Amino acid sequence: MTAAKITVATLLFISLVGLAGRVIIKDVHNLMPIKYVRTTGVFQYLSKDEVKTVLEPIVETSIFSADMQAIQQTVAALPWVASVTVKRVWPDAIDIKVHERKPYVRWGLQSLLNERGDLFTPKRVQQFKYLPMLTGPQMQEKKVLEIMKGIRTELADQSLALAEFNVNDRWAWKIKLTTGMEIELGRNEQLKKLHRFLKTLAVLGQERVNSIATVDLRYPNGFAIAWKPESPCCDWKDLANPQNVTNEPSEKALQSKQNGKKNRT
Repeated sequence: MTAAKITVATLLFISLVGLAGRVIIKDVHNLMPIKYVRTTGVFQYLSKDEVKTVLEPIVETSIFSADMQAIQQTVAALPWVASVTVKRVWPDAIDIKVHERKPYVRWGLQSLLNERGDLFTPKRVQQFKYLPMLTGPQMQEKKVLEIMKGIRTELADQSLALAEFNVNDRWAWKIKLTTGMEIELGRNEQLKKLHRFLKTLAVLGQERVNSIATVDLRYPNGFAIAWKPESPCCDWKDLANPQNVTNEPSEKALQSKQNGKKNRT
């Protein structure tokens, strides 16, 4: 046999072996499809059906061909997923462990923040109306949340609860309590002014506090109060001198009983 014939025969043999190898590998892949996708985790808002739906297009393959990175990224993209780990389990399963996000406050009308200030937008936000709502400049969610935490602490010391906290583009603050009271804080020394106002609540008494509609704390040395409709204004001089207060309202207090009347102190 000539050298040329030997070379041709050798190449033909190698080609046949390579083709057979590819056929064998392909057959092995086809014989080992993914049969089970197991999703574990403590779910309160995320459903396993949601995970199953997004994974169906990418797990219809063999255990060899499954793209673990693609599976991880697909599940992680779901709004309620905080973190996810994916593991291939021989011979025919994929294990997925999911940690769910925990809503802490609302961000605007459509989104939520967790306690670290991570923003996410699930499909159904209406069920979280019981959470405080924050609004503020874009990309400033974490900063606004940290400010809110300080405000919430100040309010909790007076047994008050925050309903809404707004920061506008000029970084002026406005808060609303669960009682309906709205408080304008402005742009300067907001926490100091809030603390000063809250110290006066004990003097006012719970009934008068519940009658407040709005408080304007933007004054440098005082604040203005607007009362709810049908609520009597108070006589600040009488409050400052409780020994002079009687069961009958003073003439001055009766004269100031007007809907929406503002008192400034």
